[in-house]
Amino acid sequence: MNNDLQELDALEPTELDAGTVFSGTSSGKEVRGFAAPCRYTPIPSPDYVFHESSRDIIVWFLDQSDPLYVFGPTGSGKTSLIKELAARLHYPVFEVTAHGRLEFADLVGHLAVREGSMEYTYGPLTLAMRYGGLFLLNEIDLVSPDVAAGCNGILDGQPLCLAENGGELVSPHPMFRFAATANTNGSFDETGLYQGTLQQNLAFMDRFWLCEVGYPEASAELALLERQAEQLPESVRSRMVEYAQEVRKLFVGQTSGEIAKTIEVTFSTRTLLRWAALTLRFQPLARQGIQPVTYALDRALAYRATKETQALLHELAQRLFPLTA
Repeated sequence: MNNDLQELDALEPTELDAGTVFSGTSSGKEVRGFAAPCRYTPIPSPDYVFHESSRDIIVWFLDQSDPLYVFGPTGSGKTSLIKELAARLHYPVFEVTAHGRLEFADLVGHLAVREGSMEYTYGPLTLAMRYGGLFLLNEIDLVSPDVAAGCNGILDGQPLCLAENGGELVSPHPMFRFAATANTNGSFDETGLYQGTLQQNLAFMDRFWLCEVGYPEASAELALLERQAEQLPESVRSRMVEYAQEVRKLFVGQTSGEIAKTIEVTFSTRTLLRWAALTLRFQPLARQGIQPVTYALDRALAYRATKETQALLHELAQRLFPLTA
């Protein structure tokens, strides 16, 4: 048994106080987790700001339940929300990002040559099932119908049969969890923003508990900017958050005001923090007559967009930051 499997085999499930884990205040409500993290456990961010949707996912963690399907727009923090909660429970997370060429063997494992002989290598889904952990399938609405159908038995709690490994039967560990993220709710993408997404089979979707995640509240992002970019004036931080929210509205088609157009880029909280950090780093450019806010905006987001969208982003920036350094 290699070191990774030895570490997974040594995991010790334990009862944790849910209130202490998630809010710092004892609640008396127990939640199952692990006594200590391992190399597969995400590292929690001390500055992470939880969404209101975290309530749903916390409840999902409290008791063994149906698989979880989390959907929402790009940049809303679906994956990070799941991983931050898992990190606080010391859950090992086995993460895969789906794509059109993903095969079921990529999830469960396959035969490979090791030191001159054929050896079966467990895939991330099998590891999560066998040792107890969270299997996280991102962009699940990009997987092909045959891969989705291959997961049906697992989603129902049935054992996994590894035909290539002599028919080994892997029963789901009591701590095993299956979570998926997507930009759509499994139905057809009516917005046209997410090319390549597929409408999911109704029977497949019926196996999931659904949770919608939107963008963070302005107050949460303001508090985060205050901690991570306190050198920026409060008025600048406030307008940055306002700007990010306006861009998100343009992205999802909730247009208002003077600009009425859907655009192809959006602001994640990560992008917002990058913008603030770059604005601070580019402050010396103000002495050369260059506006640091706009200069940093290009490098944080705008350069990903088309020329037409860049013009819209600059127009919006000029309205919110007319003379700001």
